[in-house]
Amino acid sequence: MNVKLSEAQKKAAINSSNNIAVIMQQILKRENKLGRSQEHFWVIGLNNAGKLLFIELIGLGRQNRVMANPPDVFRMAIYKLAIKLILVHNHPSGELKPSIADKEFTDRIIKVGEIINVDVIDHIIITENNYSSFADTGIIAELKKSNTWRIVEKEEIELQEFKTNLQIERKLKKNSLEIARKLKAEGMNEATIKKVTGLGLAEIRKL
Repeated sequence: MNVKLSEAQKKAAINSSNNIAVIMQQILKRENKLGRSQEHFWVIGLNNAGKLLFIELIGLGRQNRVMANPPDVFRMAIYKLAIKLILVHNHPSGELKPSIADKEFTDRIIKVGEIINVDVIDHIIITENNYSSFADTGIIAELKKSNTWRIVEKEEIELQEFKTNLQIERKLKKNSLEIARKLKAEGMNEATIKKVTGLGLAEIRKL
């Protein structure tokens, strides 16, 4: 689920883990108490200038565990042409120390990112009022040097195919939007544009 960004957030350059932590704590606090008792996993994409391209919630788990897999993590990054990625999840318990599972998962995602040229620059654990950054504590640097997770040739081929297919999908969507924009300018009704392009009415109305 894509998280809606404010205009200020879209324009702001991210230059510290604190910038991200503040934004994500605000997002977490939008939820009711029951929702905040669950562990959330978000992916944040940045462009080369460090500006936010997207924040996507990709996992919602039990009180102390949420699962995510590499395709879910990188799908929006490839689609939005992000070159940097930040992982964020909350610990409802209030514990900021990363678990062994947190580190192993981050290590794997870093190695996948190296193959498809998306740099995983941080993993931030948040509570409602505090946070801990893998980059600030040196964990990201350690994981990038480690050989614990190695991608085998078969996985590498599958990842490259996944990236290629998403890039093709992105181009097709872009073409559909351009066609819809032209048809709308010519006065064609939305129902017909939807039938011709396959786009949703909400997307057409934004054009």
